[in-house]
Amino acid sequence: MSLSEDFLQTEELHPIDIVEHLAEHRAWEFDRVTDDQIAMAVEGQWRTYSITLAWSGYDETLRLICTFEMEPPEDKLPALYETLNQANDTCWTGAFTFWQEQRLMVWRYGLMLSGGQLAAPEQIERLISSAVTACERFYPAFQLVSWADQSPQEAMQVAIAEAYGRA
Repeated sequence: MSLSEDFLQTEELHPIDIVEHLAEHRAWEFDRVTDDQIAMAVEGQWRTYSITLAWSGYDETLRLICTFEMEPPEDKLPALYETLNQANDTCWTGAFTFWQEQRLMVWRYGLMLSGGQLAAPEQIERLISSAVTACERFYPAFQLVSWADQSPQEAMQVAIAEAYGRA
C-alpha cells in the first residue's frame, strides 16, 4: 500500500499530520512542536540535518527549513556567501542562506497550497528528500571554502561533479 493510500484512510489531512505520519513511517526522530509545526532529525551521509516543517493557514504555505551547524572563520564569510550564490543559481526547489548569528546553514522552501489544495505524502516526502539531497550535495563545497582555502569556483566543482557509488 502506498503512503497516499495508507494515509487517505484517515479523516485528518492537515499537512503536519501527513509529515508526522511520514516521520513515523521512516522512523525519523521527531517532535510535534505545535499543531502546525513539526521538527525532525534526518540522517545524511555528511551530517544529521534538523528539519522543521510549519503550516501557515494564513498564506496556505507549507514551509520547510533544513539546517546544519556551520562555524566558518569570519574572514571566510565573503567566499562562503559567493559559494551560496553559486549554489542557489543551480537550485530550483529551494535556496540556501547562512544565519550568521545562529551559526546555521539553512535550506528553505515554501510549498504553496492555495485554494484548499492538499499535499500528498509522496510530495512531502520528495520535499524533505530534496532538502537533504541539496544539503548533502553542497556541504563539501561550503566546507572547502571555509576550511581548505579553496575558491568558490574550485569548491563548487565538488558539488557539480556527478558521483557514482560510494567508496
